[in-house]
Amino acid sequence: MSERPNGLTYAQAGVSIDAGNELVERIKPLAKSTRRSGSEPSLGGFGALFDLKAAGYDDPLLVTTTDGVGTKLKVAIETGLHGTVGIDLVGMCVNDLLAQGAEPLMFLDYYATGKLDVEAAASVVAGIAEGCRQANCALVGGETAEMPGMYAEGDYDMAGFCVGAVDRDKVIPRLGDQKAGDILVGLGSSGPHSNGYSLIRRIVERSGLAWDAPAPFAEGKTLAEALLEPTRIYIRTVLPHLKAGRIKGLAHITGGGLIENPPRAIAEGLVARFDWNAWALPPVFDWLAKTGGVSELEMRRTFNCGIGLMLIVDPHDLPDVLEGLVRDGEDAFVVGELAAA
Repeated sequence: MSERPNGLTYAQAGVSIDAGNELVERIKPLAKSTRRSGSEPSLGGFGALFDLKAAGYDDPLLVTTTDGVGTKLKVAIETGLHGTVGIDLVGMCVNDLLAQGAEPLMFLDYYATGKLDVEAAASVVAGIAEGCRQANCALVGGETAEMPGMYAEGDYDMAGFCVGAVDRDKVIPRLGDQKAGDILVGLGSSGPHSNGYSLIRRIVERSGLAWDAPAPFAEGKTLAEALLEPTRIYIRTVLPHLKAGRIKGLAHITGGGLIENPPRAIAEGLVARFDWNAWALPPVFDWLAKTGGVSELEMRRTFNCGIGLMLIVDPHDLPDVLEGLVRDGEDAFVVGELAAA
């Protein structure tokens, strides 16, 4: 096909097909590293297939989630530290699946930017692949969009989409089984995870510290490195207890913190009674509260305050759950109980 004289090209409009193709080639081995039973990741097609029978399900329900990383991305963009935000993207989606008792199976991502920086994008996707490996979830595809004029130079945004499954008789929350006296178990977070970063960035601004300054609350790390600590992914440690029927409800502590998330997993007529002295506020949250002058209530309704997941467990099952979680490397501890409203 002949070219028209003075004809415009997509590249002149700001979109590089060659850069996109280069990124796809960089991503292919990353996707292949996440393969699991039931899936054969293969980028380049128009869709992805998953064999639920091969994954071991008898009477499955599909569960879907979608989420992003929020303004934590601004910290990565401003510092050039892109390697862990992909883990956050996966973590925010797959931990939500646990709240229904589901196992993550397939993950897809959407990455949008004004001008594609192949190195930065490849670093982000490497983090996504690492998150998928941690969650035993196959990275089966995604979309990279280069949109000049939509984003400032160097900026990007992304969203994650996850499909999971749970056998019909293992769906939670089991609202009818919950009762006053059931125990609330907290699983330690790795930090703020991916919530509250608009406030965090304002607090950092107030502190006067540069991103490359030593973190006042994390020895041996810069402030940026400490605040980019990725979301903890709880799939491998919690899923066995879900499949064994030991968990009646589960709340992923995200935006809304410990005030707004627990009620989503609790039956009507019951409330979570936290023992706020049962755990020490991790140093990062103590620094944020003091430096920003943030009230106790505002901390609890904005951040996870050291608890990434809250489980609802029958007292009879508590020893097995706590022992198993601690043995598998979780910081698990009793944080309260259910009580009549």
